Amino acid sequence: MSSSDIRGKDLAEGSSKSPSRDQPPSRYESQKRRDWNTFNHYLKNQRPPIPLPHCHSNHILEFLRYLDQFGKTKVHLLGCMFYGQPDPPAPCTCPLRQAWGSLDALIGRLRAAYEENGGSSETNPFASIGIRVYLREVKECQAKARGIAYKKKQKKLANSPSKGDHDDASSPGFLTFS
Repeated sequence: MSSSDIRGKDLAEGSSKSPSRDQPPSRYESQKRRDWNTFNHYLKNQRPPIPLPHCHSNHILEFLRYLDQFGKTKVHLLGCMFYGQPDPPAPCTCPLRQAWGSLDALIGRLRAAYEENGGSSETNPFASIGIRVYLREVKECQAKARGIAYKKKQKKLANSPSKGDHDDASSPGFLTFS
């Protein structure tokens, strides 16, 4: 069997990286392959079926919304009396959704799988602005609904003086970068 036959087999199975014959794929590679196969299965089950080259960000957004039905994260609705509480004292009827972090990781794996399976990084629908905006909105919505603050990490300047060296207490000694 030639190396091009092996590579062709790997592409057909959903990954261009083949571990050595005696070593199983990593957990990440296995999950990436499962995610890729699940997404392709989703596209094939659409009416009419959507060929991968015709897939765009709207199909991916529909897929992410479809996955919400299998979520395990309680996301309180705006009218819920527990909206904004991280640890509600009683159960409520608000829906379970996919957690933002799970969706973000899924998109990262699908983005990599798309390129490993012959897709161009310039045309990768998983890297589109629409997907990034959707993920940011899900993150903000879930943070508000669950009472969890996601704050941007602040970067310290390398040559800034320590806190005790400031004469002015209002000067924080670091800058934030957007």
